[in-house]
Amino acid sequence: MTRPLRLEFAGALYHVTARGDRRHAIYRDDTDQIAWLQVLGQVCERHHFVVHGFCQMTNHYHLLLETAEANLSQGMRQLNGLYSQHFNRRHRLVGHLFQGRYKAILVQKENYLLTLIRYIVLNPLRARMVSSLDAWHWSSHHYYIGDTAPPCWLETDWLL
Repeated sequence: MTRPLRLEFAGALYHVTARGDRRHAIYRDDTDQIAWLQVLGQVCERHHFVVHGFCQMTNHYHLLLETAEANLSQGMRQLNGLYSQHFNRRHRLVGHLFQGRYKAILVQKENYLLTLIRYIVLNPLRARMVSSLDAWHWSSHHYYIGDTAPPCWLETDWLL
């Protein structure tokens, strides 16, 4: 049975997630998390993605992203592929880093956006990884509250 086709179009907004193979960690330390953010920045520049929110967890990540072109599959293949290569090289591993292909849910209603961005950034708190969101540096939360200037690929004004 073939996989269902993804609905892709210019201006689409997606909630994208990808989980580590066998739910194993996809980030072992800060260096891995920084590398993923750098690859994400490259992908956004090349594929004209705009990220509205993100959260890096230990064994998965969440993205709220907008595609200027109908190219989600191409960009996600590059993001997961380049990051997997980095991770495997750095940790001297081979094989799959991610469990299957990424999941992408098309976001169609504006009133769902605030709920979704809250869900994304509250992940570490709900997982009891931290007692305060201020203690989790691997999400867009710090950029939304104005602690740090956002990278060029992260759009915060739109949701604010």
